[in-house]
Amino acid sequence: MMHTSDSLAAELRRVRERPDADAAPPVLSLFAIDVAGDAAAYVERLRSVLAPAVRLGCTADFEQESLPVDEVPGWFAAVGSGSEGEERAPQFARAGREAYAEHTGGGRPWDLQDWLYRFDPDEDSRGWEWWDATVAGPSRVHVWVDSWGESFFGCQDLLWAAFTAGAVRVAGPTVQKAAVWSAERNSQPNP
Repeated sequence: MMHTSDSLAAELRRVRERPDADAAPPVLSLFAIDVAGDAAAYVERLRSVLAPAVRLGCTADFEQESLPVDEVPGWFAAVGSGSEGEERAPQFARAGREAYAEHTGGGRPWDLQDWLYRFDPDEDSRGWEWWDATVAGPSRVHVWVDSWGESFFGCQDLLWAAFTAGAVRVAGPTVQKAAVWSAERNSQPNP
């Protein structure tokens, strides 16, 4: 998926606030996520991780050896591989790290810098852009992304964020008509 400064700016707006129902592309990809604890709190944690990453995609110089991490939540920085404070990460993040490894068949934790570099506009391995999140039950969240209609796309970076934000299980992606998202969006308050 090609990311441009304009598409990243639009993605950042969607991370910060829910898009209009009529703004969606014809299809979106859906991840059904079971979470530990409150679904709305989970959505806020996930957004708190994605917002600084997408903002870096809009503004950072990716030629630098490392990217600034001051806006990245401390718990997310701590749960990654090589972090000195992994044991101080909250339980939801540590459990999510283990669930990610199980889900990916032994996938290793992401290094924070490696994860942030996936938001480089010139990096084509991130095959998605954030669209929205809807609460589908007390501990179920639907995460919607634009994958340009592809059913198979690079999303390990999204899975890492989803699990470490408190996901217990992630199913998907499945391609859905945007009307499915729109109906869910219109039936609930903004999480």
